[in-house]
Amino acid sequence: MDPLTGGPCQGIRNSNQALSDFGVHREVVSLDSPSASFLGQDLFPIHAIGPVNGTWKYSRQLIPWLLDNFARFDVVVVNGLWQYHAFAVQRALKLYKSKTKPGKRVPKLFIMPHGMLDPYFQLAKSRRLKAIRNWFYWHLIEKRVIREADGVLFTCLEELQLARLTFKGYKPRRELNVGYGIESPPAFFDLMKSEFLKKIPSLRNKRYFLFLSRIHEKKGVDLLIKAYTGFIKLNPELSLPKLVIAGPGLDTEYGRSMKLLASDSTASGADIFFPGMLSGDSKWGAMYGCEAFVLPSHQENFGIAVAEALACSKPVLISNQVNIWREIKDTGGGIVAEDTLEGTEMLLQSWMCLDAIERKEMSVKARKSYQEHFNVKPAAHKFFEAISVHNTVIVENYN
Repeated sequence: MDPLTGGPCQGIRNSNQALSDFGVHREVVSLDSPSASFLGQDLFPIHAIGPVNGTWKYSRQLIPWLLDNFARFDVVVVNGLWQYHAFAVQRALKLYKSKTKPGKRVPKLFIMPHGMLDPYFQLAKSRRLKAIRNWFYWHLIEKRVIREADGVLFTCLEELQLARLTFKGYKPRRELNVGYGIESPPAFFDLMKSEFLKKIPSLRNKRYFLFLSRIHEKKGVDLLIKAYTGFIKLNPELSLPKLVIAGPGLDTEYGRSMKLLASDSTASGADIFFPGMLSGDSKWGAMYGCEAFVLPSHQENFGIAVAEALACSKPVLISNQVNIWREIKDTGGGIVAEDTLEGTEMLLQSWMCLDAIERKEMSVKARKSYQEHFNVKPAAHKFFEAISVHNTVIVENYN
């Protein structure tokens, strides 16, 4: 549940207030260390029963905790797959049912895979060994976890449809597209702009594209740098916005290679900046100040930063591997292309072909896309309706 990891734990936080408004009491059991610095800062209880070691994240405390606490809850939601916590919940619930007298309440179980059933993870060349591991794990454990759950919850229609393609024996009892949402960002104020410009002073009064995500090969950062510098070489007469690539991961091998790739391209006249991870006012300053948000990812289950950009009325230039691309394309809040070098070049080309009025119209549609599809309140309502039972109390299990 460390906020720095983003993703599912951020989604839990985003929806908490809206679910509380529906009368839901929610608790989280996680495998974090009880001494983690972020504990105690949320409005819902987090039971940290770690720490754990190893890639499977085994915890001897988890099943006993679940057996001691199941009676307090109506619903258990497992966030994520492929690690011990999903197996432990399925096993503990089966044991709990066998010892529970007829008529006594047994909580319903829902699985929220957060994109972890996407075919990408079995097909990507860089994941061949992990794909073999997952194939065996699926047939030994995870297939049963999915089948015995009361339902599988998906963040968008694309994720739901892709999950059907990955493994044989995928037969959930119910598939539920509950959506996913974010809180509306704070209103813009001048401090946001100044905090961002502290990171990159030379961007004052300059136009720029914004990439804000992990610096990771899955995100297509190399495609973006190559497409951006290539576009400048082919169109030296055009004034292309600068490029800001923000996010954690610069200290990884891939991150260092991306900085090197960008530096090798400076002869083309490209201006590419790597400010590192942005948060708080500097993050919102970057969002509100950009001309468009760019993410040519090879796989993105939802893309919280994409939804945040839309909420800031910023058009998004994304690949069709960002699973919410259909909703964005349908509302006209951005431009969509393949997750290839040619596709990424097309994103930039298409944006540069728009005139000022068309860009303004797309900005309006971007905000509309957020309101219609990614606002946290309607998404929380869909989630509530999907798992709803009387006097709902939910425990979230998250590794």
